[in-house]
Amino acid sequence: MKHLMHFMLFFLFIFSLFALTGCSNQIQALTENLPATGKPSPSPSEKKSTPIFAADDFSNLQLTDPTLPVYDKYTLAERHANKLSQTLPQLTPYTAIKVVYLTFDDGPDNKNTPAVLDILKQAKVKATFFVVGKNVKLYPEMVRRIYDENHAIGNHSYDHNYTTLYTSPTAYIAEMKKTDEAIKAIIGVRPLITRAPGGVTGHFTKAFATALAANSYVEYGWNVSTADAAPNHPVAQDFIDNVLAQIDKPAVTMHPILLMHCSSSHEETVKALPAIIQILKDRGYTFGVITPMTPSPW
Repeated sequence: MKHLMHFMLFFLFIFSLFALTGCSNQIQALTENLPATGKPSPSPSEKKSTPIFAADDFSNLQLTDPTLPVYDKYTLAERHANKLSQTLPQLTPYTAIKVVYLTFDDGPDNKNTPAVLDILKQAKVKATFFVVGKNVKLYPEMVRRIYDENHAIGNHSYDHNYTTLYTSPTAYIAEMKKTDEAIKAIIGVRPLITRAPGGVTGHFTKAFATALAANSYVEYGWNVSTADAAPNHPVAQDFIDNVLAQIDKPAVTMHPILLMHCSSSHEETVKALPAIIQILKDRGYTFGVITPMTPSPW
């Protein structure tokens, strides 16, 4: 009986040892991919790409990836105070084949902008939002979301009021600076890209372009218009038809820049967006964001 008890105790010891070893291996397998926080590491598709932040002298902006947003850590006032460069170097545009740029003007708002962002997220594509300063102030959470989801943000003036905006280059730059300040207060950086409300034609003189260059801004228009701001209240199918009529023209085929809007009253743009994205995907486009290296639309 005594020998039997010794044998049973020895058997239980060996069994426990194997069980503990197996548990240890399982624990190691479960935890070997955990970072210090104890949370699972993101898969490659979940990892967030990092925006590019301009160097003090803008020397790091000759880039080859059209999907990365570009921002400046300084406002123009801060650059001036720190005696840093306020003009961009000569930059060579991207040469990537068949990159399309979706752009949305006049936002943000709290209805159509989040709806657009939801669609972009579902489609796994990036876009550029040219924001108006007064709306930035009203909806800072939307500016933060645009930035956090790795879309690009551009400057589209503060008030979008042609009467005051285009009185002089000084007035124009003042609105851009004011919008920069509003954006930087939310996300800590300012954009280098701008879009003139209504476009430069009929609004800009050579002096406006000179003033933009002197303040490290790069102006971007568009070469494909959905006409979603037309006065005759068009509907989603009109926007889709407009894209189909323009997208295959030789002048825009390699780098279409699409004009749309995401502000109040643009619900039809939201309805049209999934079909527009699918049209572009079917034609083999990849989706980029506007930066100082984006080819000119003209």
